[in-house]
Amino acid sequence: MRMYDLILKKRNGGELSKNEINFIVDNYTKGSIPDYQMAALLMAIYFQKMNARETSDLTMAMVNSGDVLDLSKIEGVKVDKHSTGGVGDTTTLVLAPMVASLGIPVAKMSGRGLGHTGGTIDKLESFEGFSVEMSKEKFIDNVNKIKIAVAGQTGDLAPADKKIYALRDVTATVDNISLIASSIMSKKIAAGADAIVLDVKVGDGAFMKTPEMAKELAEEMVSIGKNVGRKTVAVISDMDQPLGFAIGNALEVEEAIETLRGNGPKDLLELCLTLGSNMVVLSGHAKDEAEARKMLEKSIASGIALKKLKEFVNAQGGDASVIDDTSKLPKAKYIIPVKSEQDGIVSKINAENIGLVAMELGAGRATKDSIIDLAVGIVLNKKRGDKLKKGDIIAYVHANDLNKGEKAVKDILANYSIGNSFKDIPLVYDIIK
Repeated sequence: MRMYDLILKKRNGGELSKNEINFIVDNYTKGSIPDYQMAALLMAIYFQKMNARETSDLTMAMVNSGDVLDLSKIEGVKVDKHSTGGVGDTTTLVLAPMVASLGIPVAKMSGRGLGHTGGTIDKLESFEGFSVEMSKEKFIDNVNKIKIAVAGQTGDLAPADKKIYALRDVTATVDNISLIASSIMSKKIAAGADAIVLDVKVGDGAFMKTPEMAKELAEEMVSIGKNVGRKTVAVISDMDQPLGFAIGNALEVEEAIETLRGNGPKDLLELCLTLGSNMVVLSGHAKDEAEARKMLEKSIASGIALKKLKEFVNAQGGDASVIDDTSKLPKAKYIIPVKSEQDGIVSKINAENIGLVAMELGAGRATKDSIIDLAVGIVLNKKRGDKLKKGDIIAYVHANDLNKGEKAVKDILANYSIGNSFKDIPLVYDIIK
């Protein structure tokens, strides 16, 4: 088998067999196929696309390029959730304890964020002492005992995807649905979950800018999941404005705690209930989403979801007393109000740019070597559809550098559109099963 022939075959619109895809992934991962040939193949795939079978085979070839976590010693159906990323995306911190409080095992592998704000691991490190470094045995034991654990992703999980993605990133072949879907799903499948709920973001602050693009990606990922024997559901949700109010690590942790107390932002709670109810149904603990939603609402009202968060933080070495006293969370030196310069209605918030403002404050990583400041970020006070009068506070900047804070105030004002009307956008566009 020659790589030249496979490039030619795909360039001419041919269909790659499972054996051919395995040959490509295996040999590229080992270094036998050079970057220039893999880049040529990726460009051929970009233009000629892949069918559902090819995409599933590519996904599994990447899964099998490294370690596949064996979670068979964990009792019950293991349910995972993945978000395609956004601004103020605090869902895991709310969802995982809610679902685990119902006795459903949540065994999650998470990464650190590169971009607007930190990833789930960075946010959890707002709890002093919290650690994601643990043995596989400890990880499994935690899930069996308290139904929840979050560990850092190992370098051996889908290494082919890591290598292929780095090449896609520099060859203008990132935005191909089959390549995006197989990249995401390879990591989720390798992480060992039995069932996966996908939160596919759409809008200004998301990778997928239109509902049509988001639906195509969602359908592709659900198809992959089903083709490889994983129960999979995708929820297409709005990211045309930040989710919730908080953008920044410790700020988002505080918002998650408030949400589990029943006092969180309505959009964050609603999305978590939608995602969570699908996780509960896939686990077999409820017959339908309506029953699952009631179970989750009760977990918040009764306090068992908040109690589960405390158990989880404590089990991984974190200071769980912070949950009862959020003043112990990292705090910024300066809290600067952002005041509206005109009357009107918030018609749009440029979510992606607001995320970048938070990153410049230190809440996210511009490069993988950037050091995150857990305390800084933005807390919105007004969102799409809210009425404003001149002088009203639209947001608060949390900064440890006054110059950066003052710049952030100007940048936030520049990314709020204030007019006489607004377009109502649904929080959830569709659910793909």
